[in-house]
Amino acid sequence: MFGKKTKKHHNPYSPSQDRGEPDGGYEGDNRVEQGRTPIPNAHLSAHEDNNVQPDPKPKLTFHCQQAQGSPTGIISGFTNVKELYQKIAVCYDLKPSDILFCTLNTHKIDMKMLLGGQIGLDDFIFAHVKGQNKEIQLEKTQEALGLTITDNGAGIAFIKRIKDGSVISNCPHIKVGDHIEKLNGVELVGCRHFEVAKALKEIPKDSTFTIRLVEPLSSWADIGPRSNKTGSKSVKNGMKTLRFRANESAVIEDVDDKKMAAQDKINQLLENFMGINDEDLASQIYDLGITQSNTLDFAEAIDDSDLGAFGFTDDFIFELWGAITDVKSGRV
Repeated sequence: MFGKKTKKHHNPYSPSQDRGEPDGGYEGDNRVEQGRTPIPNAHLSAHEDNNVQPDPKPKLTFHCQQAQGSPTGIISGFTNVKELYQKIAVCYDLKPSDILFCTLNTHKIDMKMLLGGQIGLDDFIFAHVKGQNKEIQLEKTQEALGLTITDNGAGIAFIKRIKDGSVISNCPHIKVGDHIEKLNGVELVGCRHFEVAKALKEIPKDSTFTIRLVEPLSSWADIGPRSNKTGSKSVKNGMKTLRFRANESAVIEDVDDKKMAAQDKINQLLENFMGINDEDLASQIYDLGITQSNTLDFAEAIDDSDLGAFGFTDDFIFELWGAITDVKSGRV
């Protein structure tokens, strides 16, 4: 339809690829504070010394806890999601692969508060680590299993949503937040969300399959929220956030409500068409499309970028373009 077929090639947008090295970077330590009151305000600090030239880049410092309970850690010196997980792992003497995902300002498994492509500069990070393994055998009685898959940007794909009335919803042992480790004995660690979603979709209807999951370590579920920032994203128009970009260092930018609304629509399309949810991917699509003047240019720009590896159909690209033009025309 757009005169250029989407190319099939190796996906460079993978968790094993470094998303950019810092140019000078943020300097800082990563340590645990004993007895720290939860949810303090994160802060910016710059090196000040009468005899030393100040660092042109601010030192970003975030506070962190393990979701199941731990002392408060001080995290800094990261420029992408993989580095963030490495810093948290060092702070708590873990392996980076032990961390399934992070939530912001709540210790609960709340997918609305999932750490995605950005962090508010005053956000408190909660790391959800690996807990119990479980292996479940199921029969695929419907064409779709009813799962929405996302990943943590560091090689761990997990369940973000379970559709009511679906095959999976009838299995109480499978829960939101579970990491999909293996499918029919095939290792899925290191796979992106769309690869896991594709593997699940390709399971033949009426066949039996075995899925191996790892659930997050139990958190303080019976304790009330340790922050009043729960249930909805805390970033608002005009606030500053640390934005993670694929293949680039993180940058500080102002929150734009219109852009966030467009990215939400794009993410919904990703979920409907591909069964995945990815704020970083939605942001990348938006940034690529907002500079294009028509659908054909947008399709070619996608085809010539890292996004060409996803093999988006023409119909899907048309839907994505509609979400972007809604912003351009002021309908969002």
